[in-house]
Amino acid sequence: MSEGWLALIQQALSLLFSLDPDVWSIVSVSFAVSFAALAITLIPSMVLGFVLAFARFPGRWFATNLVQTTQSIPTVVIGLLVYLLLTRMGPLGDLKWLFTQKGMILGQMMICAPVLIAMSQAAFTSVDKRAWETSRTLGASWLRSVWLVCRELKVPLLMAIVAAFSRILTEVGCSMMVGGNIAGVTRNIPTAIALETSKGDFAQAIALGLVLLILALVLNFTLGTLRGRAEPRSL
Repeated sequence: MSEGWLALIQQALSLLFSLDPDVWSIVSVSFAVSFAALAITLIPSMVLGFVLAFARFPGRWFATNLVQTTQSIPTVVIGLLVYLLLTRMGPLGDLKWLFTQKGMILGQMMICAPVLIAMSQAAFTSVDKRAWETSRTLGASWLRSVWLVCRELKVPLLMAIVAAFSRILTEVGCSMMVGGNIAGVTRNIPTAIALETSKGDFAQAIALGLVLLILALVLNFTLGTLRGRAEPRSL
């Protein structure tokens, strides 16, 4: 049995290091979709987090709790919602985004937005409000004041970005339902692992799993480093 496992691992490593086109096409789809979803969602989510932290308006408590709740919604439920929106009879059916990368990007945007909003709100809430008030009193523009606050919170905000990217890159349910797992088009790492495992092609599944494992280690190391920098140092 151990020899069988060693053979599978050797095949998986061979697929990676030989730059197997099928494997790296799947990896490129994953990164392209997830980076696009994160890039589109980043600024609006940070702005909403800032507003929820600093503004006082009716319904703020409800909005905050809604964001917190949506973080825990299973990705397959989000996938179902996006599927219903994009299906031919849905309100966005004319876009014809179902089973395309655009549809996957939309689904991943809905997954990562609550993470970014909640974590950025927590970061902005932790900052001393007097810094904002002082900068405004001294005549700094609204954008300048926001920049000063963001610069002060660069580590927590980077942690929010890393956490959101990690969540969307590894989700399966939404990508499977909205993307359809089409080879070369919408097949990403998690959906490919599920498919290849069901087919018995464990070498490719292990190769893709190793990519995710290495990425998870890098992201966790990055998060740990950022947390360490954010913690106050004892004298």
